[in-house]
Amino acid sequence: MAPALPPAPPLLQIQPPTTAAVSAALTETTVQVKSDFRGARIVLYGAVFDPGGHPGDVVVIVRGPDQPVRITRKQRIAGLWLNSRPVVFQGAPGFYRAASNRPLDDIANFGELRRLGAGLDHLAINAPAEQRTVTRYGVRDVVVSQLGADYYDWRSAVVRLKEKAHLYDEDDHGVRFVDRGLFRAEIALPAAAPTGVYRADILLFQHGRLVSARARTLTVEKVGLERALYVWAHVRPWSYGLASMAFALAVGWAASAAFRRD
Repeated sequence: MAPALPPAPPLLQIQPPTTAAVSAALTETTVQVKSDFRGARIVLYGAVFDPGGHPGDVVVIVRGPDQPVRITRKQRIAGLWLNSRPVVFQGAPGFYRAASNRPLDDIANFGELRRLGAGLDHLAINAPAEQRTVTRYGVRDVVVSQLGADYYDWRSAVVRLKEKAHLYDEDDHGVRFVDRGLFRAEIALPAAAPTGVYRADILLFQHGRLVSARARTLTVEKVGLERALYVWAHVRPWSYGLASMAFALAVGWAASAAFRRD
């Protein structure tokens, strides 16, 4: 009599999420910057899983690598318009985009948006000479003693300059639900987009409260001759500077010789 076979293991059952959750993916995770780079458009697809079928809002925040921003303003001194002493903001993102399916103020309250840095009004930009912080609206808010009340004017100028260069953007209709629970968002990278690692945060809100979040990364990198020159300039700046000077002198001498022959 043949021995009895052991009982078959139970089939693996995938349990649906018990609470609301969001998931998303980028169509591209790497953008290559060449000499003819004119910008790129990345598409993000996602889905909302909610066993209770409650309505939800999706906010997508894409932030590029931080960069210092040097800014001046014109001042009238003795009848002349001169540049003021420059102010350098540290930690301003080189790229920032906040997209949502409806206005952010309708999705969450001021304190929640400020805590998450959702929207241009709530974007955290580290200013010079930060000496103390205070708590406002239930979150930490930065007070800059060196700039005083002018801090917000300078900060607004930084945001305006970035918006003009298409590096900062806020779109209340940037997230579109294409089907029940399925959404789509586009990320437009301008030609001036900085290289480095970008972070995309996908946030799911229900009744004004953050209930789920996911993060994805996007890399923007130089390739070819541009990357070789970029690495050379940053790894060996002295030799790059000397080589640039030598090349400029050679070009100048060649142009001078050509004009002498003419």
